[in-house]
Amino acid sequence: MTYKYNTSYKTYTGPTAYVGKSAGYEKLVVYWLGTTIYDLNLEFLRNFISKMSRTHDQMHQAARSGKQCIVEGALALSVESNLKLTSVSRASYGELLEDYLDYLREKELIRWGKDDSRVISIRREKDLPNKKYKSYKTYTTYMKNPESFVNLMITLCYKQGYLLDQLLRALQAKFIQEGGFRENLFKKRSEYRQKNFYRT
Repeated sequence: MTYKYNTSYKTYTGPTAYVGKSAGYEKLVVYWLGTTIYDLNLEFLRNFISKMSRTHDQMHQAARSGKQCIVEGALALSVESNLKLTSVSRASYGELLEDYLDYLREKELIRWGKDDSRVISIRREKDLPNKKYKSYKTYTTYMKNPESFVNLMITLCYKQGYLLDQLLRALQAKFIQEGGFRENLFKKRSEYRQKNFYRT
Protein backbone atom coordinates (compact mmCIF):
# COMPACT_ATOMS: atom_id res chain seq x y z
CA MET A 1 0.00 0.00 0.00
CA THR A 2 2.59 2.49 -1.10
CA TYR A 3 1.67 5.93 -2.36
CA LYS A 4 3.35 7.16 -5.52
CA TYR A 5 3.06 10.65 -6.91
CA ASN A 6 1.73 10.81 -10.45
CA THR A 7 2.77 14.12 -12.00
CA SER A 8 0.46 13.65 -14.97
CA TYR A 9 -2.67 13.85 -12.85
CA LYS A 10 -1.33 15.55 -9.72
CA THR A 11 -2.60 12.69 -7.58
CA TYR A 12 -1.22 9.85 -5.51
CA THR A 13 -1.65 6.40 -6.96
CA GLY A 14 -1.18 2.94 -5.61
CA PRO A 15 -3.08 -0.21 -4.65
CA THR A 16 -5.19 1.59 -2.05
CA ALA A 17 -4.30 5.22 -2.55
CA TYR A 18 -6.44 6.54 -5.38
CA VAL A 19 -9.30 5.45 -7.57
CA GLY A 20 -9.47 7.04 -11.01
CA LYS A 21 -7.31 9.68 -12.64
CA SER A 22 -8.77 13.06 -11.73
CA ALA A 23 -7.23 15.07 -8.92
CA GLY A 24 -8.95 15.94 -5.64
CA TYR A 25 -9.60 14.67 -2.16
CA GLU A 26 -12.55 12.57 -3.37
CA LYS A 27 -10.05 10.24 -5.03
CA LEU A 28 -8.12 9.64 -1.82
CA VAL A 29 -8.78 6.38 0.00
CA VAL A 30 -7.85 8.13 3.28
CA TYR A 31 -10.73 10.55 2.66
CA TRP A 32 -13.30 7.79 2.25
CA LEU A 33 -11.92 5.83 5.19
CA GLY A 34 -12.02 9.09 7.15
CA THR A 35 -15.70 9.44 6.19
CA THR A 36 -16.37 5.91 7.42
CA ILE A 37 -14.59 6.60 10.71
CA TYR A 38 -16.51 9.87 11.12
CA ASP A 39 -19.90 8.18 10.56
CA LEU A 40 -19.07 5.27 12.86
CA ASN A 41 -17.74 7.56 15.56
CA LEU A 42 -21.02 9.51 15.57
CA GLU A 43 -22.94 6.27 16.05
CA PHE A 44 -20.65 5.18 18.87
CA LEU A 45 -20.98 8.52 20.63
CA ARG A 46 -24.78 8.47 20.33
CA ASN A 47 -24.99 5.02 21.89
CA PHE A 48 -22.16 4.78 24.41
CA ILE A 49 -20.86 8.23 25.43
CA SER A 50 -22.89 10.83 27.30
CA LYS A 51 -23.48 13.94 25.21
CA MET A 52 -22.85 16.00 28.33
CA SER A 53 -19.31 14.68 28.77
CA ARG A 54 -16.20 16.44 27.53
CA THR A 55 -15.03 13.14 26.00
CA HIS A 56 -18.03 13.21 23.65
CA ASP A 57 -17.01 16.59 22.23
CA GLN A 58 -13.32 15.72 22.04
CA MET A 59 -13.92 12.46 20.17
CA HIS A 60 -16.31 14.18 17.77
CA GLN A 61 -13.81 16.95 17.06
CA ALA A 62 -10.93 14.49 16.57
CA ALA A 63 -12.87 12.49 13.96
CA ARG A 64 -14.02 15.68 12.23
CA SER A 65 -10.55 17.23 12.25
CA GLY A 66 -9.04 14.07 10.81
CA LYS A 67 -11.37 14.09 7.82
CA GLN A 68 -11.54 17.84 7.23
CA CYS A 69 -7.76 18.31 7.30
CA ILE A 70 -7.44 15.72 4.52
CA VAL A 71 -9.81 17.87 2.45
CA GLU A 72 -8.02 21.12 3.28
CA GLY A 73 -4.64 19.59 2.54
CA ALA A 74 -5.70 18.21 -0.83
CA LEU A 75 -7.12 21.63 -1.80
CA ALA A 76 -4.06 23.58 -0.63
CA LEU A 77 -1.98 25.39 -3.24
CA SER A 78 1.32 24.12 -1.91
CA VAL A 79 2.74 20.72 -1.02
CA GLU A 80 4.07 22.33 2.16
CA SER A 81 0.55 23.24 3.29
CA ASN A 82 -0.70 19.80 2.31
CA LEU A 83 2.05 18.25 4.43
CA LYS A 84 1.13 20.33 7.47
CA LEU A 85 -2.58 19.64 7.23
CA THR A 86 -2.09 15.93 6.57
CA SER A 87 0.15 15.83 9.64
CA VAL A 88 -2.65 17.43 11.68
CA SER A 89 -5.03 14.80 10.31
CA ARG A 90 -2.62 12.04 11.32
CA ALA A 91 -2.40 13.47 14.85
CA SER A 92 -6.19 13.70 15.11
CA TYR A 93 -6.61 10.01 14.33
CA GLY A 94 -3.91 9.25 16.88
CA GLU A 95 -5.92 11.17 19.47
CA LEU A 96 -9.14 9.36 18.51
CA LEU A 97 -7.36 6.00 18.73
CA GLU A 98 -6.18 6.81 22.24
CA ASP A 99 -9.76 7.64 23.30
CA TYR A 100 -10.93 4.22 22.11
CA LEU A 101 -8.02 2.48 23.83
CA ASP A 102 -8.90 4.35 27.03
CA TYR A 103 -12.54 3.27 26.74
CA LEU A 104 -11.49 -0.36 26.28
CA ARG A 105 -9.25 -0.23 29.34
CA GLU A 106 -11.70 1.68 31.55
CA LYS A 107 -14.56 -0.71 30.78
CA GLU A 108 -12.25 -3.74 31.11
CA LEU A 109 -13.17 -4.99 27.64
CA ILE A 110 -11.12 -7.48 25.64
CA ARG A 111 -8.86 -6.12 22.94
CA TRP A 112 -8.65 -8.20 19.79
CA GLY A 113 -5.18 -9.26 18.69
CA LYS A 114 -3.76 -8.21 15.34
CA ASP A 115 -4.03 -11.80 14.09
CA ASP A 116 -7.68 -12.12 15.10
CA SER A 117 -9.77 -13.09 12.05
CA ARG A 118 -12.14 -10.17 12.73
CA VAL A 119 -9.27 -7.67 12.71
CA ILE A 120 -7.88 -9.14 9.49
CA SER A 121 -11.34 -8.93 7.89
CA ILE A 122 -11.72 -5.26 8.90
CA ARG A 123 -8.26 -4.40 7.58
CA ARG A 124 -9.06 -6.00 4.23
CA GLU A 125 -12.35 -4.14 3.81
CA LYS A 126 -12.18 -1.54 1.04
CA ASP A 127 -13.70 1.91 1.44
CA LEU A 128 -15.03 2.70 -2.01
CA PRO A 129 -15.50 6.28 -3.25
CA ASN A 130 -18.74 8.15 -3.95
CA LYS A 131 -20.93 6.24 -1.51
CA LYS A 132 -24.59 7.16 -1.63
CA TYR A 133 -25.32 5.75 1.83
CA LYS A 134 -23.87 6.05 5.31
CA SER A 135 -20.52 4.31 5.06
CA TYR A 136 -20.78 2.57 8.42
CA LYS A 137 -23.40 0.13 7.07
CA THR A 138 -20.53 -2.05 5.88
CA TYR A 139 -19.66 -2.70 9.53
CA THR A 140 -23.08 -3.16 11.17
CA THR A 141 -22.20 -6.63 12.49
CA TYR A 142 -19.50 -5.03 14.67
CA MET A 143 -21.83 -2.39 16.13
CA LYS A 144 -23.99 -4.64 18.30
CA ASN A 145 -22.03 -4.24 21.54
CA PRO A 146 -19.36 -1.86 22.95
CA GLU A 147 -16.51 -4.38 22.83
CA SER A 148 -16.78 -5.25 19.15
CA PHE A 149 -17.57 -1.62 18.24
CA VAL A 150 -14.48 -0.31 20.04
CA ASN A 151 -12.26 -2.96 18.48
CA LEU A 152 -13.64 -2.02 15.07
CA MET A 153 -12.75 1.63 15.66
CA ILE A 154 -9.28 0.78 16.97
CA THR A 155 -8.58 -1.31 13.87
CA LEU A 156 -9.84 1.41 11.51
CA CYS A 157 -7.82 4.12 13.28
CA TYR A 158 -4.67 2.01 12.99
CA LYS A 159 -5.41 1.39 9.32
CA GLN A 160 -5.98 5.10 8.70
CA GLY A 161 -2.78 5.97 10.51
CA TYR A 162 -0.80 3.55 8.35
CA LEU A 163 -2.26 4.96 5.13
CA LEU A 164 -1.66 8.55 6.22
CA ASP A 165 1.96 7.71 7.06
CA GLN A 166 2.34 6.42 3.50
CA LEU A 167 0.78 9.59 2.11
CA LEU A 168 3.00 11.80 4.26
CA ARG A 169 6.13 10.05 2.97
CA ALA A 170 4.98 10.62 -0.61
CA LEU A 171 4.27 14.30 0.11
CA GLN A 172 7.67 14.71 1.76
CA ALA A 173 9.37 13.20 -1.31
CA LYS A 174 7.45 15.58 -3.59
CA PHE A 175 8.34 18.57 -1.42
CA ILE A 176 12.04 17.65 -1.59
CA GLN A 177 11.85 17.29 -5.37
CA GLU A 178 9.79 20.37 -6.18
CA GLY A 179 10.28 22.72 -3.24
CA GLY A 180 7.74 24.89 -1.47
CA PHE A 181 5.13 27.30 -2.78
CA ARG A 182 7.08 30.49 -1.99
CA GLU A 183 10.27 28.95 -3.35
CA ASN A 184 8.59 28.13 -6.65
CA LEU A 185 6.98 31.58 -6.87
CA PHE A 186 10.40 33.18 -6.41
CA LYS A 187 11.83 30.91 -9.11
CA LYS A 188 9.07 31.82 -11.55
CA ARG A 189 9.48 35.51 -10.74
CA SER A 190 13.22 35.28 -11.37
CA GLU A 191 12.64 33.49 -14.67
CA TYR A 192 10.12 36.16 -15.69
CA ARG A 193 12.50 39.00 -14.85
CA GLN A 194 15.38 37.32 -16.65
CA LYS A 195 13.22 36.70 -19.71
CA ASN A 196 12.05 40.32 -19.87
CA PHE A 197 15.56 41.64 -19.18
CA TYR A 198 16.81 40.21 -22.46
CA ARG A 199 13.87 41.72 -24.33
CA THR A 200 14.88 45.28 -23.37
